Amino acid sequence: MTINKTEEGSTLILALEGRLDTTTAPELETEIKESLDGVEKLILDMEELVYLSSAGLRVILGAQKKMNRQGSMAVRYVNDTIMEVFEVTGFTDILTIE
Repeated sequence: MTINKTEEGSTLILALEGRLDTTTAPELETEIKESLDGVEKLILDMEELVYLSSAGLRVILGAQKKMNRQGSMAVRYVNDTIMEVFEVTGFTDILTIE
């Protein structure tokens, strides 16, 4: 997985490419933990994400909980495959999906 990071003022955009699974989830978790100081809005851009596992869902949930305390989080450009995972797991009720 590749993580492309863009900062726009107090907004952080993390564009994810490839697979977010057991192997790559710790990489995203580390990136989020190290990057959220002073961030008021986190955007996860999933346009190029092709696979999402339960390990990836755990990291996304952790990010959502942290951002609930310091601002907001949105997930954008979700393809049909990833959207189905969000729907089946109930994440569509938790996340702001643009």
